[in-house]
Amino acid sequence: MDQSYKVAVAGLGYVGMSLAVLLARRHEVVAFDIDRSRVEKVNAGFATVADPEMEKILQEGQINLRAKLDPAEVFPGADFVIVAVPTNYDEVAHHFDTSAVENVIRTARKFNKSAFIVIKSTIPVGFTESQQEALDDHKLTFSPEFLREGKALFDNLHPSRIVVGDHSKDARAFAEMLRDASLEPEVKILLTGPNEAEAIKLFSNSYLAARISFFNELDSFGMAKGLDVQDIITGVCMDPRIGPGYNNPSFGYGGYCLPKDTKQLLANYRDIPHQLIQSVVDANVSRKKFVAERIIAQAGDTIGVYRLTMKQGSDNMKNSATYDILKHLVAEGANVVVYEPMLSAEELPNVELIKDLSEFLQRVDLLVCNRRDQRIKKFAGRVFTRDIFCVD
Repeated sequence: MDQSYKVAVAGLGYVGMSLAVLLARRHEVVAFDIDRSRVEKVNAGFATVADPEMEKILQEGQINLRAKLDPAEVFPGADFVIVAVPTNYDEVAHHFDTSAVENVIRTARKFNKSAFIVIKSTIPVGFTESQQEALDDHKLTFSPEFLREGKALFDNLHPSRIVVGDHSKDARAFAEMLRDASLEPEVKILLTGPNEAEAIKLFSNSYLAARISFFNELDSFGMAKGLDVQDIITGVCMDPRIGPGYNNPSFGYGGYCLPKDTKQLLANYRDIPHQLIQSVVDANVSRKKFVAERIIAQAGDTIGVYRLTMKQGSDNMKNSATYDILKHLVAEGANVVVYEPMLSAEELPNVELIKDLSEFLQRVDLLVCNRRDQRIKKFAGRVFTRDIFCVD
């Protein structure tokens, strides 16, 4: 693609930050965020999230990216506006809180009447269509992202597919802009209606959650029966219809996307017969309870929880399965200490937080970790983990 665009990106979390860096390699990108520290980080050449590949590109300084706090300096003149602000799941109302997305759309339109607005935030099925009707604005659509925490830029450079919920020339141009900015010139583009694009996102993540839950329940069965879980999973996955990948047991699925996306899809099923998605949500709860019970059964005097991040390479502790395990252990009266250098004692009340790894390892009898890493490899004899296929 020879044409260069001006792109405005609202939100500098995993999705917005990775898209900003991806597109700024070929286009002018101006990012907007209400968090001053994030804006200052980007303008100083640093990523707002943990992502080594992103940091490398930013430090090289060969991209056209700047960040602003004032929307009047971001949206005017943009050809595309990407909305990548949080949509947390409201457990009381049983749907995503889309207020931040709605605010960005209205603010962008205040300063720019012609830009093609693309929502990248995860939203309920039907949201885009309702906004189009409410605002009488059809230069507005949804495009799902399929990113892993810690590898967000890599996944944008090597997309599995590009989906845009619109059939217009603008939608095609946006999809081709993403493809041309990637390192996969043959990646397939799918243009759909907005409702279908929203459903693709929710069903994709719910399928992944279901697969995780399946292998976690297989693991629970194997633990309870004293079986070699690795052999069972290997044998099951030799069937090409099942295949390898996404089969390593864990304490449960967590992070930004899978917990809220499965719950939102479940909410969208209201008045439609269903069992499976509800079972996936319930299975994740029962898995964490089962794991906590197994830990307590094996514990000595002191249980040490090693890291609360969602997974290796991530700086996210939101909806971490390990954090939920910790809460179970504390509720059962277990003597627990935590090693998590990213937290302060004030952020983890009622639990002893140890910042020095050597002290932590000396104190604990059982070392609990969702995913192994090299720093605790020599303590494998007293580690509790379900990380069966760890390559370390």
